[in-house]
Amino acid sequence: MPIVVEKLTYTYQAGSVNAFTALKDVSFTVNDGEFVGIIGHTGCGKSTLIQQLNGLMLPSSGRVTVDGFDMNDKKQRAKGRALVGMVFQYPDYQLFDETVYKDISFGPRNMKLPEEEIARRISEAMRLVGLDEKEFSDKSPFELSGGEKRRTALAGIVAMYPKYLVLDEPMAGLDPSGRKAVIEMIEGFRKTLGCAVVMVSHSMDDIARSADKVIVLRDGTIYKSGTPAEIFSEAEELNEMGLEPPFAARVASRLRKQGVPLPGGIYTNEALADALSGIKGGSADA
Repeated sequence: MPIVVEKLTYTYQAGSVNAFTALKDVSFTVNDGEFVGIIGHTGCGKSTLIQQLNGLMLPSSGRVTVDGFDMNDKKQRAKGRALVGMVFQYPDYQLFDETVYKDISFGPRNMKLPEEEIARRISEAMRLVGLDEKEFSDKSPFELSGGEKRRTALAGIVAMYPKYLVLDEPMAGLDPSGRKAVIEMIEGFRKTLGCAVVMVSHSMDDIARSADKVIVLRDGTIYKSGTPAEIFSEAEELNEMGLEPPFAARVASRLRKQGVPLPGGIYTNEALADALSGIKGGSADA
């Protein structure tokens, strides 16, 4: 069953003179195993939206259901929340225990799993995020590098086997190689756990590479949603919204203006390379 968001509206400080409606009549579905990317300019409601998906925030009106569990209902919320793993923008802030092993074990232990299953999940989670179990298990999380802290926080979520993995800017502050490593980890989680992913990101390249569906938020509403090809094929429209299109889409747009006969719908580096190779090959044949 999916996550279903229906006519969700959220107002901060409702009823006060400072009331601000951050989300207005938002509706969408996250299907099993699907990768949904959420993009939009700063302040458009992205972080507010994803915190509704596991009941950290509750709608002012409308509702969210997770596999049929109504997150507005206190009794059902705990069951729905157990299916949703949330990783915040700076996940290293989620660390708190005295060793990496204990930190990763916190979620599975709260699920009251047998010790053997907890140990197995910790080993698997550490492998998936690229942390050597012998080297890191007994280390304090606070002695780790920034990248290692991020991996530890991700491992703690993955060890709970979430059906839905929700990530708020997981690549924030990382260089291109770091972003690539995190994306590869997320894709590994999907393959191993079969989980759906909902990811907020300012990096259009990361979303273009991995998402099945892209939701564009604008001023608290869904401005547009569709496949990456549908969203990123119009680089100019994204530019007008203050969003930088994927690198390949920007380059393709500039080349078309210079008279290079590139097809539409180019938004990944691989597609751009293939298109340019085809043009070069065609010229050589001529």
